[in-house]
Amino acid sequence: MTIIAAGVDLCDMRRIEGVIDRFGQRFLDRVFTTAERERAEGRSGHARIGAYAKRWAAKEACSKALGTGFAMGVAHSLIAVDNLPSGQPTLKLYGAARKRLMTLIPEGHEPHILLSMTDEPPYAFAEVIISSRPITKEH
Repeated sequence: MTIIAAGVDLCDMRRIEGVIDRFGQRFLDRVFTTAERERAEGRSGHARIGAYAKRWAAKEACSKALGTGFAMGVAHSLIAVDNLPSGQPTLKLYGAARKRLMTLIPEGHEPHILLSMTDEPPYAFAEVIISSRPITKEH
């Protein structure tokens, strides 16, 4: 496995809470997937805001690892935080974000994205590491 890029982001949960209070559902729909919103809305208080803030930080960290920020067609809505059955967070990239990811990966390799998120009010933090591994043929 070869490390290609990394990105980190530290987010003030109070800022996310303020944006949600100000713009409400319009902001949530523009930035977060249905699954991300459902996960956050299943919580209350700091846990709810923390769920949103961690996912915001993950999207920011991913855009940094991609080397684009939120430009070149890469948007928050094209970066989705999901959880594996084990509970481990992971990222799924779509559209321009996926296209950019694939430009970073050497031929004959496939991307692998590691995501770590945490929060300690009033902050949320995320780290994204993009690596590649050779594609293996199954016999």
